[in-house]
Amino acid sequence: MTVHPIVIKGEPVLHRRAKEVETFDDDLRTLVADMHETNRVANGAGLAAPQIGLGLRIFVYAMENDDGVPAQGVLVNPSLVLGKVSGNAPDPDDEAEGCLSVPGEHFPLKRAEWVRVSGFDEFGQALEFEATGWFARCMQHEYDHLDGKLYVDRLVDRYQRKARRVAKDHGWGVPGLSWMPGVDPDPFGH
Repeated sequence: MTVHPIVIKGEPVLHRRAKEVETFDDDLRTLVADMHETNRVANGAGLAAPQIGLGLRIFVYAMENDDGVPAQGVLVNPSLVLGKVSGNAPDPDDEAEGCLSVPGEHFPLKRAEWVRVSGFDEFGQALEFEATGWFARCMQHEYDHLDGKLYVDRLVDRYQRKARRVAKDHGWGVPGLSWMPGVDPDPFGH
């Protein structure tokens, strides 16, 4: 298994819709194994293919949940049905998200508390399950990557301004930036 560098906000692949996977073969299974390893070494809850520079509709996750779903998995060509998103302001203590492509930062964001997920595993077998709470948040976060959205793109104005300022201070927003899990310091301090 290979650990891949994780691209940072500003890399074009993060900001455009990823393409459907058409072939379920050994190359896909190797990619999925590499993504799991990269996510593990990065201490991530999830990792989408665009985050390692590949514009494909794949994400992996590693998150304990109360939904009867394996704690580690993959979704290829997924679709999501969302529950209602509350109109309340996000709680900065309980609803702050982070992202491996916005390394070291956390901002509060409202998400649906429930989603229905469907897609395929790396062998082309159909998957369908419901996710709740933080697991539902993870599914929405990773799915957004496949549509060219980062969680900071969804922030309310107050936090979006902060996120833009942080990105500017870090020099993000341009192509060619990445960090290497297991080599570079963990930006989240795990």
